[in-house]
Amino acid sequence: MEAEKKHSSAVSNVGAWAMNVISSVGLIMVNKQLMSPTGHAFAFATTLTGFHFCTTALIGLVSNATGYTTKKNVPLWELLWFSVVANTSITAMNLSLMLNSVGFYQISKLSMIPVVCFLEWLLNGKHYSSKVKMAVVVVVIGVGVCTVTDVKINAHGFLSACVAVLSTSLQQISIGSLQKKYSIGSFELLSQTAPIQALSLLLLGPFVDYFLTGKLLASYKISSAAFVFIVLSCSLAVFCNISQYLCIGRFSAVSFQVLGHMKTVCVLILGWMLFDSELTLKNILGMSIAVNGMIIYSWAVEGDKAMQYRKDATSDVKLLIKQINGSSLLKDVELGKSQG
Repeated sequence: MEAEKKHSSAVSNVGAWAMNVISSVGLIMVNKQLMSPTGHAFAFATTLTGFHFCTTALIGLVSNATGYTTKKNVPLWELLWFSVVANTSITAMNLSLMLNSVGFYQISKLSMIPVVCFLEWLLNGKHYSSKVKMAVVVVVIGVGVCTVTDVKINAHGFLSACVAVLSTSLQQISIGSLQKKYSIGSFELLSQTAPIQALSLLLLGPFVDYFLTGKLLASYKISSAAFVFIVLSCSLAVFCNISQYLCIGRFSAVSFQVLGHMKTVCVLILGWMLFDSELTLKNILGMSIAVNGMIIYSWAVEGDKAMQYRKDATSDVKLLIKQINGSSLLKDVELGKSQG
């Protein structure tokens, strides 16, 4: 029975990661075609994210109305705080991409792993073994080798990157913390945060996009093909959002960051296959290092879990022996009293 439960949990874990990787990579490819000047030139990334959360919110509303999911109470101030952090992450990421070179933008994304580790330690008192730390370093080096090229830094770009890294790390940690704190499922939490994010992004998104691109949303002439790609982007984003909450809830923000770089590897490979992007020896070397780092990380995390399980089991046995000895001592005392 225990073996079946573990097998079922492992299958669910693999399914959650597969959903996240497939939907995220698919979303990147669709958005590349939608937003590229050679594609449909829809350059309104923040507004598009508003459409994504609007679609997610509608699905959450239907799910609650049909009784598929139940709404659990989460304080409004916590939902508002989370939405502010999440929207700051989205805006700062777009701003960082605009102001920084691609190389520095990639470095800022890689820095999220150590920042998440630090915040997990600072906020939740979480500690990591030397094996896990080593695996994280290997993944960062591997992804850095295959993605970082030119690195140019400026004051405004550096500031926006710092805000993006901090807010994204906080958002991902908050997803797991809120689920544990209020015993709420991933989709139930998402269905409560999505409407707030959708409303704020749809209201502010056009202004943010105008600041970033100098283009007005109202001036965009949408074609039927562009509309189809927007619908496809929103559909994939729903699966991407659900799987993100699901993965962080099941694992941790650090695991999501580390294993999430498998998406980077997939994007590079698919870019080479579908869009004739260059795949150099440096890219292949970096991807190999990154994948090995992810394997080491998975092995290290499982090893830590097994060690913690043995410690807990030993503690339980010691406690049981202590209780038995205490009970025997109490009986001896009672017996002595009765004889006296």
